[in-house]
Amino acid sequence: MESMTIKIPNDFILGAAASAWQTEGWTGKKETQDSYIDLWYKNNKHVWHNGYGPAIATDFHNRYQEDARLMKEIGLTHYRTSINWSRFLIDYENITVDEEYAEFMDHVINAQIENGVEPMICLEHYELPGFLFEKYGGWGSKNVVDLFVRYAEKVFERYGDRVKHWFTFNEPIVVQTRVYLDAIRYPFEQNTKKWMQWNYNKALATAKVVRLFKKKGYKEKYGAKIGIILNPEVTYSRSTAEHDKEAARMYDLFYNRVFLDPSIKGEYPEELMELLEKHEIAFESTEEELEIIKENTVDYVGLNLYFPHRVKARTNAWNERTPFHPAYYYEMFELPGRKMNPFRGWEIYPQIMFDMAMRMKEEYGNIEWFIAENGMGVENEFTYKNDNRIIQDDYRIEFISEHLQWLLKAVEQGSNCVGYMLWAFTDNVSPMNAFKNRYGLVEINLEQNRNRKMKKSAYWFSELIKKRELKIDRDVYK
Repeated sequence: MESMTIKIPNDFILGAAASAWQTEGWTGKKETQDSYIDLWYKNNKHVWHNGYGPAIATDFHNRYQEDARLMKEIGLTHYRTSINWSRFLIDYENITVDEEYAEFMDHVINAQIENGVEPMICLEHYELPGFLFEKYGGWGSKNVVDLFVRYAEKVFERYGDRVKHWFTFNEPIVVQTRVYLDAIRYPFEQNTKKWMQWNYNKALATAKVVRLFKKKGYKEKYGAKIGIILNPEVTYSRSTAEHDKEAARMYDLFYNRVFLDPSIKGEYPEELMELLEKHEIAFESTEEELEIIKENTVDYVGLNLYFPHRVKARTNAWNERTPFHPAYYYEMFELPGRKMNPFRGWEIYPQIMFDMAMRMKEEYGNIEWFIAENGMGVENEFTYKNDNRIIQDDYRIEFISEHLQWLLKAVEQGSNCVGYMLWAFTDNVSPMNAFKNRYGLVEINLEQNRNRKMKKSAYWFSELIKKRELKIDRDVYK
């Protein structure tokens, strides 16, 4: 295999990400400030690996200054996290700010800026207030949409003078897919219509927040932008046969275009709307709402890409007695001989970066976008420590290199991709998985007071950022 070195553009983002709930811990949290995630953990703790959850997480609430210094040491250009909506307010209907938490976020943002790291802030990364989930059914409610916009207004007023990168949601499809479509997470209710209403209401909430952002003039005043972070599942058909290609197209329609299209194009695919009617899962909307979505598309998008999704046409008859599920149109397909991350059970296929990048260029008006998450989770990483107790995560370095070279190839071919953010800056808590599979550049040592230690990949990533050069496989660039 012949290698070559390519230059990474000087203004290309090389950062890392995490969320509020996966890092903060509950220090200072009031009893009434549970998020949906906190409720799930309290009601269903046994499914979280070794019982670890959001209660302590990485203790970021007490360690954010130390973490900001580590970000500087690595050289991260940007760091994305979220505001914990459930903690930012103490009254979710009258939008009363919790000054203690708001001040904490002031310190977090300031610490990043002081350490030369550009903050990127998401308004919701699964931190829907438990109060709104229990009282109104969460994102099933239009009232919650409007409360979210009022919450966003308070956040913008507080931090808008310092934060230039804003996002409404991270992976807005995920929570309701796990809860209402597949019923594998608390409170375990299979209800496809409710799933689709949550999807729509989050798209509407995004448009309403974009409208507010524009009205307040944050772009003109501060050069700020607002977008959304999506997790499109780059979908491949088992074969070139029409029935398999159709299965992939349908999967893409229900899981990818359901957010890509309204966010970027301002409208839903006509075929999707017809299918929602056909299967009696159409969302409740008004002409006025659809007009708001049409007129208030995002400035840019972050995309979370980890692995490919492969599907085939159904080989088994659908059980008509069960409620509709998009799997009516497809079955998952496992490619024989695929390269795997054996710890996470995910296929490793770096070409997803290039294929999605070309799609953004050709189908979505070459809108500005970036990789908001990409990374590799590995179990028992402590077994890879050298004599200096530094984790030798060469597999992570290889994973990042391979994905980044496909991404940079797409940039070279005109895709308007402006950066790459690694998941994650430190090891952190994931839903159910907890600390089982580690993703960080920085180790969190659970046995030693959650102390931080840079892994080999952190030193490598630091050099990459400094030199702006990546050694790659020449064959990819042919």
